[in-house]
Order: sequence, then structure tokens, then C-alpha cells
Amino acid sequence: MAAYTGGMAFDDLRQDYDGAPLLEGLCESDPREQFRGWFDAAIATGMDMPNAMTLATVDPFGVPQARIVLLKELDSEGFVFFTNYESRKGQDLAANNKASLMFWWRELARQVRISGDVHKVSAVVSDAYFATRPRESNLAAMASDQSRTLESRKVLESRMRALDSGALVRPDYWGGYRLIPKSFEFWQGRPDRAHDRLEYLPQAGGGWQIRRLYP
Repeated sequence: MAAYTGGMAFDDLRQDYDGAPLLEGLCESDPREQFRGWFDAAIATGMDMPNAMTLATVDPFGVPQARIVLLKELDSEGFVFFTNYESRKGQDLAANNKASLMFWWRELARQVRISGDVHKVSAVVSDAYFATRPRESNLAAMASDQSRTLESRKVLESRMRALDSGALVRPDYWGGYRLIPKSFEFWQGRPDRAHDRLEYLPQAGGGWQIRRLYP
């Protein structure tokens, strides 16, 4: 294999954006409703996994960490996802519960950034969601010491087979988190990189302030 000798240029991948204007007067006053509208539009395109989102945390050494997780519920309090509480992201959140989410919907040239505090959902909520998952998915969740070193795939498969008898009960180390938003940013790709960016911040007396940001 040839040695790596230099950088890589990606100018030939450049694309322009032709999204519709994102105007304050046409936006919902509540960013959660604005998000719901954009999320529904993303679903309507038929794109794969419109609920995929980047979850960014900070590890105990202050190093940012990011990975893709799936939004499983949006309720009046916030954005819910599920994972192994003992995973790296779980450890990050146990030490520092501040995190950010980012959705990217390429077909619409839209992204949404959401920051806030993350808390575990109740055991009742986690149990209810666990019961809806495919059996194979729950076997994998139960067998996985997520983020820890795995000697081989055969070890994981062997652990799954050993667990595959009778009813499956959600383990205490697996469940949901809810990010309670403290800020939103809606980004709409526009021609010539003159993008639209609207930020929502909570107001002291209730409600949300909307302000436009330079692209």
C-alpha cells in the first residue's frame, strides 16, 4: 500500500443550496412546534432515518465526543433517545449532563441544533419502549458491554444465544434519556452560502426570543 503523502481536496464536491427563505414572520413562536413542522417535512421526503441525530457530549477530560443516535420520542419536555447507561456516552452524561443534538436533512438543506440538559427517563418509560423493540435488538442490548473492548464478534454472538430463552427483561443498565432544550438553532441552506440561521432562546418571563444570526 502506498504511503500517504499529502492532503485531499474536495472542491469538486461543492454544491449550492436553493432552500426557501427562513423568515421570522413565518416561523412558529415555540421552537418545538417549528421543529415538528420541519421534522414532518423531512419524513415527507421519504429520506432514510429522518430521526437520526448527532449527540455531542463532553468526556471527563473535556474532550468533545459525538455519535449518531435515533430520536425515539418528542414530548412536551424534550427529545428522548435510548442507550446503554454504562456506555461512553452514558458515562459522559453522568459526569456532565449538558449535551447537544444536531439533525441534518440533506434533501431539504436543513439542519437543527438543540442544546440542553439530559436526564434519565423513568423506568416505566424505558420498560415500555423496551417491550416494543425486536427481540434480536433486545438480545444485543442485553449482551453488549457497550464501548468496552470485545475480543471477537463470536463472543458477542455467543452471549446473545445464551440469553435467548424465555421472556426478556430490560436490564437496569439500559434505558432512555431526555434532552430538555435550552436553545434551538434552525439553519436553512440558501444560494451563494448566504444561509438563513434563526436562534431561539428562552425569555425570563416565559416564551422564546428569536434572533437572526449571520451565516
